[in-house]
Amino acid sequence: MTRPEFIFMLTRADRTVPDAVDRLDEALACGVRHIGFKNVGLPLAEQRRLAERVRAEDGALYLEIVSLDAMSERASAEAAVELGVDCLLGGTRPDVVLPTIKGRGIRYFPFAGRIAGHPSVLEGAVAEIIASAERLCAIDGVAGLDLLAYRHASDGALLIQAVCAAVAKPVIVAGSIDRPERIAAAHDGGASAFTIGTAALDGVFPARSPGLPAQIKAVQEALAALQ
Repeated sequence: MTRPEFIFMLTRADRTVPDAVDRLDEALACGVRHIGFKNVGLPLAEQRRLAERVRAEDGALYLEIVSLDAMSERASAEAAVELGVDCLLGGTRPDVVLPTIKGRGIRYFPFAGRIAGHPSVLEGAVAEIIASAERLCAIDGVAGLDLLAYRHASDGALLIQAVCAAVAKPVIVAGSIDRPERIAAAHDGGASAFTIGTAALDGVFPARSPGLPAQIKAVQEALAALQ
């Protein structure tokens, strides 16, 4: 089984951190090349600096929509086009996003299920989430799903398995990946990638020493240990 991709998010509590440029340099120095941030927390000019830095290092760039209103989703899709991101994650309105990014080479991964609040949580029964995942993956232009498996009341590992089994498109597990066991669950469940932001920036992920580089190394080691 292919190991999932580690996407490092320059975010805390679903907002891009003010010192994102500095944290980006640390991540790049650790060999991370899949980098993301949210549509809130920094002005577009600062987001542009991040995008240019990631592209200069031949990295893959991800923007995640965590705003819940249609106007913000449209603005985020427009920003994704301007920034030239590789993947646009999150949001709940393909009908708003897809016309904006059409023909731009951006892969779109909307949230599966019913999303509420900020930081975002996943609500509803598992069957409802699976039905949402199936509906979204049937839409032309949807590349895959963004799944807040560990921000749902159910067993996150089982939810990953259920959603990945129900759809043929890639699933990215986002939110609250704060220990090796959850990386293993993403892998075993069939996810194509997972995101880590707050846990690494706040030093929550188990590591041998403090600091972001040690956090990233611990994540990389947990990923490398997967069979």
